[in-house]
Amino acid sequence: MPRLFSRTAILVSEDLNHLDRVRAAIPVGRPPVAAVLVKRSLDMMIAVIIGLLSAPLMLFIAAAIKLTSSGPILFCHYRVGKGGRPFKFFKFRSMVVDAERLKADLMHHNEKDGPIFKMRCDPRVTPIGRWLRRYSLDELPQLYNVLIGDMSLVGPRPPVPSEVMQYQPWHLRRLSVTPGLTCIWQTSGRSQVSFDEWMQMDMHYIDNWNLALDLKLLCKTVKAVLLAEGSY
Repeated sequence: MPRLFSRTAILVSEDLNHLDRVRAAIPVGRPPVAAVLVKRSLDMMIAVIIGLLSAPLMLFIAAAIKLTSSGPILFCHYRVGKGGRPFKFFKFRSMVVDAERLKADLMHHNEKDGPIFKMRCDPRVTPIGRWLRRYSLDELPQLYNVLIGDMSLVGPRPPVPSEVMQYQPWHLRRLSVTPGLTCIWQTSGRSQVSFDEWMQMDMHYIDNWNLALDLKLLCKTVKAVLLAEGSY
């Protein structure tokens, strides 16, 4: 039986042990209960529909990953969710098995500011992974995260613990809401946007959230994915 998950990727990072002090500094948001219930209902309904429609594609992707590189099909990694709670985050594996270990040797090639790491020609990315990342198809397994409530379809992207430990106090506010599959940043150039601009986009989403905005961002995401806008 093929191994689905990366064993090294699911190990708990030392940064998870330091999240308690971060949680205490996260502002508490209290949106209307009715709006939250409607958002959650839409999340589940749309995630099920997308999951069913994309099932053949996901099977094809799983087979392509297994046939073209050694290692598991899925990459499981800890991310930080609402209120600073860590959760297991799923993606189709788009990099070599030891990608996390190799990252330290590539830090001097980082092309982004802030605590995030981005590299246009990252040597850790597999050939099939480059195609998956270009069209964001590696994110499809996160529909499971949406179904179990760790994520929403729309919301700030969930950060890794090591990034959160480098946040400025005002950045922590993005952890006051449920993270999402897509967001304003995802539809506004993503990799071409600076870290502070990204954080400001998340604050704008939190301050102006409504169901119409979520539906608008979902529609814009389809266009951004098909045109591979700002992805690498």
